[in-house]
Amino acid sequence: MMRAVIFQGAGRLAPADVPRPAAGAGELLLRLRGCGLCGSDIAKLADPAARAPAVLGHEVVGDVVEAGEGAGGFAVGDRVVAAHHVPCGECHYCRRDSESMCRAFKESNLDPGGFAEFVRVPAANVRSATFRVPEHLTDEEASFVEPLACCLRAVERARVQPGDTAVVVGLGSIGCLFVPLLARAGAAVVGVDQQPDRVEGGRARGIDARVPDEADARVSALSAGRGADHVIITGGATPALEWAVRVVRDGGSIHAFAGGPGDALPVALETLYHRELTVTTTYSSSPGTLARAFWLIAAGKVDVEGLVSHRLPLERLAEGVELMRRRQALKVYVTP
Repeated sequence: MMRAVIFQGAGRLAPADVPRPAAGAGELLLRLRGCGLCGSDIAKLADPAARAPAVLGHEVVGDVVEAGEGAGGFAVGDRVVAAHHVPCGECHYCRRDSESMCRAFKESNLDPGGFAEFVRVPAANVRSATFRVPEHLTDEEASFVEPLACCLRAVERARVQPGDTAVVVGLGSIGCLFVPLLARAGAAVVGVDQQPDRVEGGRARGIDARVPDEADARVSALSAGRGADHVIITGGATPALEWAVRVVRDGGSIHAFAGGPGDALPVALETLYHRELTVTTTYSSSPGTLARAFWLIAAGKVDVEGLVSHRLPLERLAEGVELMRRRQALKVYVTP
């Protein structure tokens, strides 16, 4: 048996003893060192349609304690990061760079999830989404491979060009990952958040960070009055989309990285049509962006140090959830 925190539906979390999984052929069993708490975990807790009971958590770092035959060269004692979803690589969706719409992708997962003492990594995940962590990376730094890969996929699909102006709405941990990726693509980046403490935190990381009322003029100055080529929305839901339409240039793009409440977009079809605006989204990562994100972190190309603001033991996961809901935590890292 092992300890885990069970999502019981209707936002309820409860620590419990559950069966400890075992590694089969091509699989790994990890003893968890830690798991990041993701905004998608928070969303599932609030979703009446979310599957329950379940163990959430997917930004995992752990030590291999069992390695099944043919487990890709991994061995007991290796410290690894592993992602939870992997596509088949062969279907209509995969051949068109829509891996996250692949049926195999949607059905794959870790067993049982990252908010537990142990987790089984299926063979497909071992092959395509597991990486041995180099000694110079901390566990917390390594846990950002999966979220950074999600951001990287969005940036790559946005086709950012050198000389573009980009705006990142929301300066939580995800927003702070987007800024260096957009800068690496050649864009001038402005970070926007309504919370003054997040703006100050962004500035401490070297981000050109502003509250919304200050951002309009800055974007106009950077873009010769055109407006932003790209607006990436990481939070704020539909009201943020209304603001994004105001600051994006004619012919520009708005990328909704995170979902949120609301059944209709607060943008007139005529506005989209006459201004030739593009609204895009991405859901999750891909094997390719996971590999590139791992390299970016391991090579020190994207700095993730200091993004974890709170560290909590497994039994206090619910406390971490409340901190993130109240936007009092930049990132919560949960250790068993």
